Amino acid sequence: MSPPRPKRIVVGVTGATGTLFAIRILEVLKALGIETHLVMSKWAVATMKYETSMTEAEVRALATVSYTLKDMSAPPSSGSFLHDGMIIVPCSMKTLAAVRIGYCDDLISRSADVCLKERRRLVLAIRETPLSDIHLENMLSLRKAGAVIFPPVPAFYTRPKTIDDVVNQSVGRMLDALDIHTEEFERWTGFNR
Repeated sequence: MSPPRPKRIVVGVTGATGTLFAIRILEVLKALGIETHLVMSKWAVATMKYETSMTEAEVRALATVSYTLKDMSAPPSSGSFLHDGMIIVPCSMKTLAAVRIGYCDDLISRSADVCLKERRRLVLAIRETPLSDIHLENMLSLRKAGAVIFPPVPAFYTRPKTIDDVVNQSVGRMLDALDIHTEEFERWTGFNR
């Protein structure tokens, strides 16, 4: 009998703003001992340079395994690769559209397509505002297909004092959507009366 496989999450990072969410998710999953399989787009790397002081190598080092965007033979491209879900964070409207129509021309969209066909959890942390009819139709179609649409909207009931407070709360809720629970952020406990 083989030993049980570790909990495993695929993390896709696109060029939309919000690289801090991806970095924090990788940090939390690493601290929890969860195996991560990272795919970053070239635009994710470009955006990261504006939003953080971390290098591409430092971000990739947070993951257990890292793949190039065009490596269509990587394990997450196959339904036989077992994992516990995927998050695309941040998720650009381009990637959202590619996933919706099954246009699997890179490893992020292909891995998401695999999640849908295999009925695995797929969380899309979409980043755009305002939203057009096309964006909304794409989101609704993917929601009907089983994806979780998760715009990282800050919760102000926690009275955040720093950007880290806002990021941590959103990341905690994103991980909840992947059935990974952490107490590294403040949860709603009702009004203090």
